[in-house]
Amino acid sequence: MKSTHFCTLMLCTTALALPAAAQGSDYPAKPITIVVPFSAGGGVDAMARLLAEKLRVSLKQTVLVDNKPGASGMVGAAFVSKAPADGYTLLLGSAGETAINPLVYKSRMQYQPERDLAPIALLSRVPNVLLANPNFPANNIAELAAYAAKHPGKLSYATSGVGNPQHLNGELLQSILNIKMQHVPYKGASGQLVDVASGTVDLTFVSYAGAAAFLKGGRVKALAVTSAQRASFAPDIPAIAETPAAKAYDLENWFGVFAPAKTPAAIQTRLNASIAAALKDPDLVKRLREQGGEPEPTTQAQFREFIGRETTKYARIVAAANITPE
Repeated sequence: MKSTHFCTLMLCTTALALPAAAQGSDYPAKPITIVVPFSAGGGVDAMARLLAEKLRVSLKQTVLVDNKPGASGMVGAAFVSKAPADGYTLLLGSAGETAINPLVYKSRMQYQPERDLAPIALLSRVPNVLLANPNFPANNIAELAAYAAKHPGKLSYATSGVGNPQHLNGELLQSILNIKMQHVPYKGASGQLVDVASGTVDLTFVSYAGAAAFLKGGRVKALAVTSAQRASFAPDIPAIAETPAAKAYDLENWFGVFAPAKTPAAIQTRLNASIAAALKDPDLVKRLREQGGEPEPTTQAQFREFIGRETTKYARIVAAANITPE
């Protein structure tokens, strides 16, 4: 008992001796910046601004959004990884730049997410939607599998780049259904959708929010969503996993908040609590679902475990398909 009591006193004394800033007691004392590693005006940018709006209230401090696009999200992520570890520069990161890119780009990486970034909180899971031209001869996954089997190698699918979640969606679908499709990488969702609507490409994987206008206008049709279950924001679209031959299918994009790795634990905890509280706000939940996401509050430990599970899943797909930078 004496030893335990002595250690407790020592820990308390040490904590009291630390500067207030190191303990995070005065955090935040100045504006916070959320770095978005994609262009302004897109879905990720909108998500960051929705979160910033709520954090301004809970943290009683200005929260800015700074767009740093480039290199499949790696420019913005690298910037945050090298920023001062004080909680004032955060990353709204996706599965791509925080989990998939190290598997694909390897030696080209200027940062290592596991080493250089601290996971703070999961914000939203964002399933993609598998879309086709309205005249495409299949209306569901079973019909797609049958058509692909009769026309091996003829089908094409568009994504917004090599090694991103959309690309992995296509590779996983081919693997599970034992079909072969041609991957056609684009630089953004608009080009993908235009070419699917015109019939230049057969299929595409995009977010529901990105496809909403094309769906409402009847320019494309939805075959399925890539989550294990139907999405709350689009309950009429079946999940790929509802097809018996593809019951193991489950691959979503997701977004979360990260800080530089050595950010004080007290500040990380404060940020996690603020984000979790924001995700209980019905207004934010509604608006994130309008962006095609499923809001999901987590503890830091839960978020780390989630990233670990997802990374294992991505690693299997990348290895099986031998995905490398083009």
